Amino acid sequence: MELKDIKSVYFVGAGGIGMSALARYFLHKGMPVAGYDKTPSELTRNLEKEGMDIHYEENVRLIPEECRKPASTLVVFTPAIPASHAELVYFRENGFDIQKRAQVLGTLTRTHKGLCFAGTHGKTTTSTMCAHIMHQSHLDCNAFLGGISKNYGTNYILSAHSDFVVIEADEFDRSFHWLRPWMSVITSTDPDHLDIYGTKEAYLESFRHYTELIQKGGALIIHKGLEMKQHVQEGVKVYEYSRDGGDFHAGNVRIADGTITFDFLSPIENVRDVELGQPIPINIENGIAAMAMAQLNGCTAEELRNGMKTYGGVDRRFDFKIKDSRHVFLSDYAHHPKEILQSAKSLKELYADRKVTVIFQPHLYSRTRDFYKDFAEALSHFDEVILTEIYPAREQPIPGVTSRLIYDNLRPDIEKQMIRKEDVLDFVRSRDFDVLVVLGAGNLDNYVPRITEILNGK
Repeated sequence: MELKDIKSVYFVGAGGIGMSALARYFLHKGMPVAGYDKTPSELTRNLEKEGMDIHYEENVRLIPEECRKPASTLVVFTPAIPASHAELVYFRENGFDIQKRAQVLGTLTRTHKGLCFAGTHGKTTTSTMCAHIMHQSHLDCNAFLGGISKNYGTNYILSAHSDFVVIEADEFDRSFHWLRPWMSVITSTDPDHLDIYGTKEAYLESFRHYTELIQKGGALIIHKGLEMKQHVQEGVKVYEYSRDGGDFHAGNVRIADGTITFDFLSPIENVRDVELGQPIPINIENGIAAMAMAQLNGCTAEELRNGMKTYGGVDRRFDFKIKDSRHVFLSDYAHHPKEILQSAKSLKELYADRKVTVIFQPHLYSRTRDFYKDFAEALSHFDEVILTEIYPAREQPIPGVTSRLIYDNLRPDIEKQMIRKEDVLDFVRSRDFDVLVVLGAGNLDNYVPRITEILNGK
């Protein structure tokens, strides 16, 4: 189904972060938008306020009339919904065009200039940075992000006139193979999702195939030194970036008094004195990639400088809740060993003379099984490690796979403890922390507001 043929859209699984961004896109186009989700959430409530018709019961009779026309209704579903779901069965049996979210994003990259950000980690922050730079520039953009931008309070940006669309390209389930990027950043290719890919080689091959999808005349901006082979079409330019080297990199880095400033060194035009609005060391490298993408598409030096200075961050990505002389407390989504290592190094660089404690909830049994030694090595860069039980998400338990695998491989010279998730709040009450970070992609983040109150003495 082409965009011009779509008159209404129905979402089966409306409340996910990525699905809700697409729903907003079609709502802004003035179409009837409806859908199902299992439970209400802040996201679904906001969508309802914006005009989306959502119900929370698996019931074909609740599908509105305007979404019952196969010739003009696009049905979007998330793979988390079982194939036996009654509403999906109805749409399938009645000849509707049913697409995954990634397929719909792929359609958008055929009608807009897709600026896509892929990688095991770093893609949410980097794509959100680029979207902010572009949106506040003379170019503007649409954007579909994997997290809630603090600048806009949403995971979606709409432009009435811009031909650019910034997209987070997700490698899970090979979803990014539906995209046809105009340009793409690849931040990292550390193996992940081995429950899907099976082997490291298959994971890297998936990224190689993704590079073939970049359109002629476009560009690939790839982190220097990645363990992957790119294979771009003729006419696609390839650039490398990193903090310290490559076509795009940083120079004259200054970290002092809670600020980070550096020079953006580029084959197009150097930009002096770039100040990070979210002053975290890893954001130097993220900023290099975001600015490279924006500069290649026409952003001026002043727009780059202003965009980086006013960038406010993403919920759950180095998300500071308290930052004063008594306490520092933040939440971070890091759930892969390399992400955790970057988180630890950034915090130790920022707070070199303070004790940094992490409360980590491992995400997925399969990821813990595959990387428990790497998790232990990364976590050992903190001063103190508190481990809770594994958050299962979509998985069933695997015999013998628990947080104890990580715990037993932590360096013996660091402070460490295992506690139940439900005991976390009492644990926080019983201690006086210097720098505390809650880490992981599970539901431990639900405790963050209460932990903030406890540390503030409420």
